[in-house]
Amino acid sequence: MTTTTNGATSRLSFASRRLMWLIAASLLLAIATLADILIGPAFLNVFDVLGALVNPSGTSDPMVVTIVHAIRLPMTLMALIVGASLGIAGVQMQTILGNPLASPYTLGFSAAAGFGAAITILFGLQLPLIPQMTVPIAAFAAASVACLMVYGLAHIRGVTAEVMVLAGIATLFLFQSLQSLVQYLAAPEVLQEIVFWLFGSMLKASWFSVWVSGSILALSLALLIPDMWKLTALRLGDERAASLGVHVPRLRRRVFFIVSLLTAGAVAFVGTIGFVGLVAPHLARMLVGEDQRILIPASAVFGGLLMVGASIASKLLSPGAVVPVGIVTALVGVPFLFALILTGKRRHW
Repeated sequence: MTTTTNGATSRLSFASRRLMWLIAASLLLAIATLADILIGPAFLNVFDVLGALVNPSGTSDPMVVTIVHAIRLPMTLMALIVGASLGIAGVQMQTILGNPLASPYTLGFSAAAGFGAAITILFGLQLPLIPQMTVPIAAFAAASVACLMVYGLAHIRGVTAEVMVLAGIATLFLFQSLQSLVQYLAAPEVLQEIVFWLFGSMLKASWFSVWVSGSILALSLALLIPDMWKLTALRLGDERAASLGVHVPRLRRRVFFIVSLLTAGAVAFVGTIGFVGLVAPHLARMLVGEDQRILIPASAVFGGLLMVGASIASKLLSPGAVVPVGIVTALVGVPFLFALILTGKRRHW
């Protein structure tokens, strides 16, 4: 009886610690979000910014309202959405493939989106009714094609984690090569525009992009919620998950398409963002464990925190200008990847 009580108390304590980590990360994210809105080339008073956020019509300076609502708030919200989308996509990619280095970036989805945008910019293509949506739609379509390629290759050999990883790596190299070919063919002024898109920047954010990417994130979460316990079981291995009644190939296929949807929605408007989908899931997993009911929101929070932090750093690194946020995330992600390799800690895998 005492052993059972102690076990229940231990589980409750562990659950409480996980919840506390999630709450603490969420509070830190809220503070970082406010800081990101405050920081920018135009110096704004913190009370004026809070007033513009809470009561725009009561703010005495209309310029502050314009800067906050038309420029900074969409950029910050887009950073949150992109970070959350890539964090969730990364943790699901690692879950279904059982690979700690799997992410939308390392398996070619982001490279495909970059190629779609680059080829559109190279040829100056424009959609007839919505020309401003040409590059995002091309990036979204190319990322979807990459998803179909990986799944098609895996389907031929059987939808296993190993085959999907190999197919993803092949897709990554293919689209990176195509990106290089497009850049080689581009004129200098066109090349500059392509490179700027590939860097990844929140300057491309707008209320429309916030609405579209936010809707994709909400839809993907709604599709993932029914499979949370199945994804948790999958971390025990394919055989044990199957013994618990999980149809592993079907689950892997379903989640794989959700990941591709999240990735395409995240990078279509802001450009290529690397390493967030790799780093955020590891941070979340180290603090909250493998239970998908808390791992998914934790990955979203840490992904948003990384993106908002990178957005703040991109403004502070070059006062008066904004360094592309994709450069900052790479500077953070590469040392983390080296640390993951060198430490060799596999207790979560």
